[in-house]
Amino acid sequence: MDVLQIGVAIIGTGFMAQVHIEALRRVGVTIEGILGSSSDRSREAAQRFGLQLVYENWERVLEDPSVHAVHLCVPNRLHLPMARSALLAGKHVLCEKPLAMNSQESAELVALAKQFSNQATGVNYNNRYYPLCIEAKEAVAAGDLGRIFHITGSVTQDWLLYDTDYNWRVLREEQGELRALADIGAHWMDLMHFITGLEVEAICSDFTTVHPVRLRPIGEVATFAGKEAAPTETRPIPIRTDDYGAVLLRFRGGANGCFFVSQVSAGRKYRVAFEIAAQNRTLAWNSERSEEMWIGHRTEPNRMLMRDPALLSPSARSACDYPGGHNEGYPDTFKMCFRDFYRAIASGDLSKPTYPTFTDGHRDILMCDAILRSHQKGGWVNVEGVPA
Repeated sequence: MDVLQIGVAIIGTGFMAQVHIEALRRVGVTIEGILGSSSDRSREAAQRFGLQLVYENWERVLEDPSVHAVHLCVPNRLHLPMARSALLAGKHVLCEKPLAMNSQESAELVALAKQFSNQATGVNYNNRYYPLCIEAKEAVAAGDLGRIFHITGSVTQDWLLYDTDYNWRVLREEQGELRALADIGAHWMDLMHFITGLEVEAICSDFTTVHPVRLRPIGEVATFAGKEAAPTETRPIPIRTDDYGAVLLRFRGGANGCFFVSQVSAGRKYRVAFEIAAQNRTLAWNSERSEEMWIGHRTEPNRMLMRDPALLSPSARSACDYPGGHNEGYPDTFKMCFRDFYRAIASGDLSKPTYPTFTDGHRDILMCDAILRSHQKGGWVNVEGVPA
């Protein structure tokens, strides 16, 4: 099957749906239609995105023979039931992260993915597809860094800085027990496993809810739209999810690490950062300056590697569509992730997926479980269930 022959339905109408739609169009996949949480939202989104078909309900999506795959851009509580029913209906599934509300749900999805092995099951860990992150992975795999000593990093935002900032993601019943650590922290955890291949064996965490009460507008607020919204009537609601969290890590093989996440860091719009300190050199990168990676040395000058296909490994070069000096950024990572996903579907061979899978999503949920248990215990806990 050619990529152009694959039909996709978008489930959800918010910020993520917009990003998915734009990326899918760049990949060349056909978007058959869209389904939102209400008929009005579905119609409004279809008009906004220039889509012809509005689905009346989820059942209509599953019954549509022109839909080969669904993109789940919906609240986390819907990931399991929608992914399950989509697989049972014979659809491929690309799900936003985190994959599920807890590890019981994500384990079920992994089992279903194995049962329906002729259907692609992916999780949108788009940060993997920054070319310099792939270059870091290649450097580790080639042994250029030597033994890894420690890994540090962070993911920071400010879109929930004020107690008047609100979105469904702050609600435990919609997001799960962890919010910042599961939502944006999952990106960091996946990225570090992708680059280094190291498995986390133990975790010590602490997190806090900076605003235990937030002012919820009457109605709903789109993700990241709070600071742009006009003042409206609000009501106070208790918050039981984390605004900030810090995690110490022990990796199998002896390396250590730590990272923190925050959705209340003024001035940080969305910054993913890591530093990998190893025997021969240190690599440092952050998404605010995604076109460059710092390479540190002990006995020779440090250097800055720019994203230029002519300077990168073949794997990193394959994630570049533009020459050096022509920036590739956040939207391009979605394009590359979806291109990887749909090329695999078109090839008919899903036996060795190169895109992030349900298993990758499950790994992060297992770490989130450990983060929660560590916080409750007040000390170190082992990460249970991650493959040896």
